[in-house]
Amino acid sequence: MSIEKYSLAPGLEISRVVTGLWQIADMEKDGKTLDPVATSIFMEPYADAGLNTFDMADHYGSAEIIAGYFQRNNSHREPAKMFTKWVPKPGPVTREQVRAAIKERCDRLQTKKIDLLQYHAWSFANPFWLDSLIYLQELKQEGVIGALGTTNFDTAHLRIAKSVGIELVSNQISYSLVDQRGGGKMADYCAENGIAILAYGTLCGGFLSQKWLGKPEPSSDGLANWSLMKYKRFIDAAGGWDRFQNLLGVLDRISESVDKSISTIASKYQLGQKAVGAVIIGARLGENAHIEDAVSLFDFELTSSQRSDIATAIAELLPIPGDCGDEYRKPPYLTASGDLSHHVADFPPVYEVIKSAGKSRIDSGTSWEALAGYSRAVRHGERVLVSGTTATHGALSIGIGDPIAQTDFVIDKIEASLESLGAKLSDVIRSRIYVSEMKNWESIARVHGERFAEIRPANTMVEAKLIGDQYLVEIEVEAVVH
Repeated sequence: MSIEKYSLAPGLEISRVVTGLWQIADMEKDGKTLDPVATSIFMEPYADAGLNTFDMADHYGSAEIIAGYFQRNNSHREPAKMFTKWVPKPGPVTREQVRAAIKERCDRLQTKKIDLLQYHAWSFANPFWLDSLIYLQELKQEGVIGALGTTNFDTAHLRIAKSVGIELVSNQISYSLVDQRGGGKMADYCAENGIAILAYGTLCGGFLSQKWLGKPEPSSDGLANWSLMKYKRFIDAAGGWDRFQNLLGVLDRISESVDKSISTIASKYQLGQKAVGAVIIGARLGENAHIEDAVSLFDFELTSSQRSDIATAIAELLPIPGDCGDEYRKPPYLTASGDLSHHVADFPPVYEVIKSAGKSRIDSGTSWEALAGYSRAVRHGERVLVSGTTATHGALSIGIGDPIAQTDFVIDKIEASLESLGAKLSDVIRSRIYVSEMKNWESIARVHGERFAEIRPANTMVEAKLIGDQYLVEIEVEAVVH
């Protein structure tokens, strides 16, 4: 059986089913580390079947180390493709820190070049995420990284990254029959910009299988592993167990007609979605392989009628809130624990608070603040005022010629300013928008509408000649801390 391939980047052809090794962390959660040499042997059947692409991360236990031993002892086969991720703690980063982190990935994988390095950011209000990508891009140009991707990025911040020249080839996101956020604007943007969606969670941790068809709703306490705990939260957010059972019923009827498992039907449907380069199916090395199911994805097709039936069942679910990756950045946190406690200890403020003359203020460090004698933001009592903000990060102009990217980045900077002074974006009661050309007003207004959808501050938009030809929008806000 021939495994479908996908050209992710020049010289990087991958299997369209990627084997995910996140379960290694769950298998080691009792503190016992797996034997890397012995465990690496269980990767061989995947490679022998043509499933020669593996995905892991710096925080997936010893997954990178296991994969490194497999690759070193894999001389009689075509070299496997190794994806990994760098997921740093929130806060400022330096080139040296980024270089050290990628060197660690290389050392653990026993390689001099990472096939695909994927970056995750915990907060977009913190501008250091962009520094990280810029430094990773430099390592790509040096040849230490073969291709650069992101994981759990939303559409707006893919756009910002691309606007400053980051050469992204992929975005790994939760995308399944239960979680359809990867469709719509995410799929459209990725398709238009040559970014492949790598879809994980396609089996909802194992819930999308015959095993759960017709079964009573499980309690969270009775679930066997982190994946099941996590994706039970997705099922709850999508409308609950009864609606999920309806979806399983539709898949079961199709399963009988094509003689494939429910899991295979679910993965096949996602493989056919716009901009999807591959689906990622998790493996518990040495325990559950499911290789035959993965290989069988490529020996049949779903009819248009079958796809329509699945789409109808999906439409009866509630949409997962927000954009891709929001489950790691804002409530509801759809993680195994229901919060970020086992991921991140804290989120340090972006800007240092300066107290003077009965008020608190912050500076962002631009030369304009000292020259013109103003602060990025000031707090007096419960009131916070944020100065007119443009799409700049240090000396770097963001989103040149792109009013959408600029507006999102401006609101990120505003959010960072507010949070540094103990306020939130939801505390904003007034916003003023200055646009350099009225032809851009609607694009800018739509971004403001998305970011302030539930906040609904008083707002004014005017056309104004902005200082700097590259600036398409400038925004200032007032907030009252509740």
